[in-house]
Amino acid sequence: MNHCAIVILNYNGAEMLKRFLPGVVEYSTFDLWVIDNASQDESVAILEQEFPQISVIRLSQNFGYAGGYNQGLAQLKGDYQYYILLNSDVEVTSRWDQDLVQFLETNRQFATAQPKILSAKDKRLFDYAGAGGGFLDHLFYPYCRGRIWNEIEIDQGQYDDDLEVDWTSGACFVIKSDLFHQFQGFDERFFAHMEEIDLCVRMRREGFRMGYTGKVAVYHLGGATLDRSSPRKLELNIRNSLAMIYKNESRTRFWWIFGQKAILEGIAALGYLLKSQRDSAHAVWKGYTGFFKMRNEFLQRSAIKKAPFLGPSKYVFLDFFFRGKKKFSDL
Repeated sequence: MNHCAIVILNYNGAEMLKRFLPGVVEYSTFDLWVIDNASQDESVAILEQEFPQISVIRLSQNFGYAGGYNQGLAQLKGDYQYYILLNSDVEVTSRWDQDLVQFLETNRQFATAQPKILSAKDKRLFDYAGAGGGFLDHLFYPYCRGRIWNEIEIDQGQYDDDLEVDWTSGACFVIKSDLFHQFQGFDERFFAHMEEIDLCVRMRREGFRMGYTGKVAVYHLGGATLDRSSPRKLELNIRNSLAMIYKNESRTRFWWIFGQKAILEGIAALGYLLKSQRDSAHAVWKGYTGFFKMRNEFLQRSAIKKAPFLGPSKYVFLDFFFRGKKKFSDL
């Protein structure tokens, strides 16, 4: 069995491949793979002509983030001890891959680990996706050290430590390959958004731990598939968050959480309407209706193994929007 595969998922990302792959090739030690989600641009031709050292898995259609990785990694099952999943729009640094794997080898009780994720647009700043380590509050709202909602911190070395987190970012993380397959990978019904958090929640419920190491830094461009302000992204985040809670909480606790989220997100939808952002308000509604349309596809567990959330905030929505706590250090 080989040690580690670095696996990049691509869909119509020719420009991202040309911009970021040279650095990945230069700074990476382990085998490089690209899973192509049936791109319609020149992605595959670029890979074949300019990056012959990279192996390509070509899929028959666009399976999204979740399905694309599941389909591609199924072809690598049994070949590698670790997978590093890397977005196509990430700039890496020297020894990044070795140090990520070393974290898991040193900390055997951890299933996954992510690096410090900074912005490729402004390298002084943390990135939206993962930042200095991800947490969940009691309503399953995700937040990060270095980023709460759209409030981004400057990197001043405040998160250069190693610690346990609630989830690791899909932009860049290492995972033990046997656990990825044991937990059947990402939930393909999500298509995109929240699937890595769902996987981490499922693993944490079974006693596995997620890690963060600030000794490794990468730079994420972000928004290459869907812009962060996209109504479609808002819809998917709401729908998939509800699905994740439904899968991972008892019926009584799900409806308790659902009621609170519905009130808070209803207020947010009203705010969008008052700001004439009708598409975003409609996206909130579509997120809820989308969940109810697909709810019967998910099994709801009656007995749940509890893994207490690690972050300081019980209600980050209230902390941020009503109590004015904009930074992780304020929580």
